[in-house]
Amino acid sequence: MPSFPGLELLATAVVALDDDLVVRYANPAAESLLDTGARSLIGQAFPALFAEDLSETLAEARTVHWDYAARNVTYVRQGREPLPLSCMVTGIEAQGLALLAELRPISEQLRMAREERLHFEQQASRELIRNLAHEIKNPLGGLRGSAQLLEKELERDDLREYTQIIIQEADRLQALMDRMLTPRRAPRLESLGVHEVLERVRQLVKGEFGIEIERDYDPSLPDMVGDREQLIQAVLNVARNAAQAGAKNIGFRSRAIRQVTILRQRCRLALELQVVDDGPGVADEIQDRIFNPLVSGREGGTGLGLSLAQTFVQYHQGVVEFESRPGRTIFRILLPLT
Repeated sequence: MPSFPGLELLATAVVALDDDLVVRYANPAAESLLDTGARSLIGQAFPALFAEDLSETLAEARTVHWDYAARNVTYVRQGREPLPLSCMVTGIEAQGLALLAELRPISEQLRMAREERLHFEQQASRELIRNLAHEIKNPLGGLRGSAQLLEKELERDDLREYTQIIIQEADRLQALMDRMLTPRRAPRLESLGVHEVLERVRQLVKGEFGIEIERDYDPSLPDMVGDREQLIQAVLNVARNAAQAGAKNIGFRSRAIRQVTILRQRCRLALELQVVDDGPGVADEIQDRIFNPLVSGREGGTGLGLSLAQTFVQYHQGVVEFESRPGRTIFRILLPLT
């Protein structure tokens, strides 16, 4: 059997085929995904593993040296439900082999596509909001100044109350615009322990909402390089969002995960931070837009908290994901540990 030491450590399932499209190598991830040992896979015709007829297409991909992506290949498992997979085949010339096939569950492929879409949407939204904030700030200053001048000319106290309302609302909008423009600051990188970040957020949430956050930390996690204040703010925004939504119980969980793809970058080691709550969950109608600025499921919410959290995490080459149903919502912050 050919040897590919570099493929042995991959979390992605990889099999190698010879000129006859027969499996000649399968890494451990392929054994796990296909629920079959390498000895059983080796010697089998690769196209016969799937419900679709791939022989002609694979032969063409090998002949013209194109990569071929089959997004809806169905792996046939005896006695079990068929497994939908994404398949990418690449032509190679090594150790008598012709093709290298990379297999992923469709769910993982969808997650990667969702991450990429979210990344570009965030970039476009941030640019739009920044431009809008700049345009709003200038007339706000004139509005506030005019209200102050008008207040000096008014003799009745009840009329001055109206100018005070104008000034206060102008200040509130000014603060909102400043928050929209805050992410422009580049990260100030330093070595830090992620549990220091979580403990700081835990104290802040307890002080503001009186909620005692449950902890499930991995003590073996290494230090990471990041911006302490930005990471604190990102986690705080997620936890505060849960508390404001009505959660009674919030939990923090930290784990190291290996061989994961984040924003289309393969990471040997990454950090997963989970914020788990028992609140009402994210409404279905805003789940696709929850990280967009000004989108909020709460009455009176600004819709900036989760957007800023995503921005700060993306500054660290990471991403924020979530899954939600009434009574249990999990926000996952994935950060490369490099």
